[in-house]
Amino acid sequence: MLTRLLGLLALCATAATFTLAPNASQAQPLRIVIDDPTIEPLPFAVPSFQPESGEAGQLAVDLARVVSEDLTGTGLFREIPASAYISTVSDFNAPVEYADWKAINAQALITGAVNVTGNSVNVKFRVYDVFSGEELLDSSGQGGLQFSGTVDGWRRMAHKVADAVYSRITGEGGYFDSRVVFVSETGPKDDRQKRLAVMDYDGANLKYLTDSGSIVLAPRFSPSGDRVLYTSYESGFPRIYVLDIGTVQRRALQSAEGSMAFAPRFSPSGQTVVYSLSQGGNTDIFSMDINSGQSVRLTNTPAIETAPSFSPDGSRIVFESDRSGSPQLYVMPATGGEATRISFGEGRYGTPVWSPRGDLVAFTKQNKGRFHIGVMRLDGSEERLLTASFLDEGPTWAPNGRVIMFARETQGAGGSSSLYSVDISGRNLKPVRTPEGGSDPSWSPLQQ
Repeated sequence: MLTRLLGLLALCATAATFTLAPNASQAQPLRIVIDDPTIEPLPFAVPSFQPESGEAGQLAVDLARVVSEDLTGTGLFREIPASAYISTVSDFNAPVEYADWKAINAQALITGAVNVTGNSVNVKFRVYDVFSGEELLDSSGQGGLQFSGTVDGWRRMAHKVADAVYSRITGEGGYFDSRVVFVSETGPKDDRQKRLAVMDYDGANLKYLTDSGSIVLAPRFSPSGDRVLYTSYESGFPRIYVLDIGTVQRRALQSAEGSMAFAPRFSPSGQTVVYSLSQGGNTDIFSMDINSGQSVRLTNTPAIETAPSFSPDGSRIVFESDRSGSPQLYVMPATGGEATRISFGEGRYGTPVWSPRGDLVAFTKQNKGRFHIGVMRLDGSEERLLTASFLDEGPTWAPNGRVIMFARETQGAGGSSSLYSVDISGRNLKPVRTPEGGSDPSWSPLQQ
């Protein structure tokens, strides 16, 4: 019952067919066809995890809270408060009193236990379908699932637990154990200070990667999540740099003197960079082998061609071009060649980004004085605008293709820029926590 219901909730926005992971009692996977049903968040309970060592008390409480915040933040789950509980969980291995959880309408129950030894942490957890009386993540009777790590990395373990729960119940991959690199902004609009920063997807564990000595733009994660491409004006012209997040060491990619290189993105292999190069009054798209520095021109028109983004399989590139008279979206082979226009609605289109699932392109749209974040199919059909404001721009996809993050700027001389996220159905629009203003977000893959 629980798997069927949450599969319906999570997949409604795509009107797609999806195969859920089978329950222990199912001989065959359940296949569900979804056609935009009404979403009602699924009620769940997550009592504080049980400490199994003297040092684990506060971590047990904190881990359960982050798991709850992750799930609730999706808009697909609703936590039942502890004040409503009839029974408590005081022993991780004790039988579940299903009747008590049914009485408060908890459809999912998450329990856990935490052990701390020195700097090492072990987290065990179980997930139950309350109404069927079924354990979802472990049907072997071996004690649920578990993750181990360090005390400093406890939040990552909480995100991993939430990812496992989310994935088992919805049938989709999770996205909580991921990071976001973005441009952190401070100061007034006419003297904005910008520097690169990286943080957990929920705003925790912020780390600055550059200082504010020069303008930085458009950071983009590598497929492995260990490097970032970005554009810097420190030389007076925009140049592309690649930065190692762990060491914060960087190097500039080769570019001809007097040219302007910007809008870089990695290929799915991480070995090639696609970017825009402006020289002699013309802007075209190039690709470069990141090790040898050898570049290849992919477009050659009088138009402005920019904002390239690879398909997940690396075979195609979607990009922005004004070759038709206004900025529109086009798709071409990754090796260059004939491009096909895919945007045909009213207004101007830009900053396209291919979904990790490969089925949609997210974009920025300007029309009638408003900016929007939208998605469309690869043939331009089923265009859907998810947001509208004075200025929304720069979408980036969560690793599972379910959520989009973007930058929103408010109007006026005192306006500020901040990060927001929204589900691809247009639901659950909410701000992303950052200590200062933010723009140009890029979502990492799941961490390894």
